[in-house]
Amino acid sequence: MKNLRDPIPVDFTSGAARSWWGPCEPPHGVTPAVALVNPKYPHNVGAAVRAATCFGARQVWWTGGRVTLDVSKGERLPREERMKGFRDVTLVQFDRVFDQFPRGTVPVAVERRAQAESLDEFEHPEDALYVFGPEDGSLGKVELRHCHRFVVVPARYCLNLAAAVYVVLYDREAKRLARERKERAAEAERAVRSSSRDGGSSSR
Repeated sequence: MKNLRDPIPVDFTSGAARSWWGPCEPPHGVTPAVALVNPKYPHNVGAAVRAATCFGARQVWWTGGRVTLDVSKGERLPREERMKGFRDVTLVQFDRVFDQFPRGTVPVAVERRAQAESLDEFEHPEDALYVFGPEDGSLGKVELRHCHRFVVVPARYCLNLAAAVYVVLYDREAKRLARERKERAAEAERAVRSSSRDGGSSSR
């Protein structure tokens, strides 16, 4: 009998599970990705999918049985989260998320902790798996033990789950774009200096 230990890749445009993966399958995790631990509300899972689509995360995983997408029971993500354009993000329900990601993945717990790095100063790992706790609780010891880094969103009050996913993924994308602009500017400056040197040499 199928259970939550078998990943379920979900076609969220229809709500139907496409296939089941057996326990001997190779890892299916692809970074950057988002993991939602035991989320409570389908609309937050749907919002995480939208955020992933907007900011370049490739997968959204969730654990637990509080959010289910059983078509026979009429369970689907909210209508606005079933757009065809969101098919570039894979949505997977699976309890043992960390087992599905290859060596080299950097799990990042988004959690308010004493030693957590502030998001505004955080350098995002290339192969990050962002791990978020439930709306009505925190990450458990098992999830925290798997996480290599911890980051907190600097805010006056706690953000809800969907907002936290948006802010973290936006921060990742904004910093990536800033790096690219800086690299392009540096490359242009090198080109100008090289051209000046070549021009000076030819005029002699």
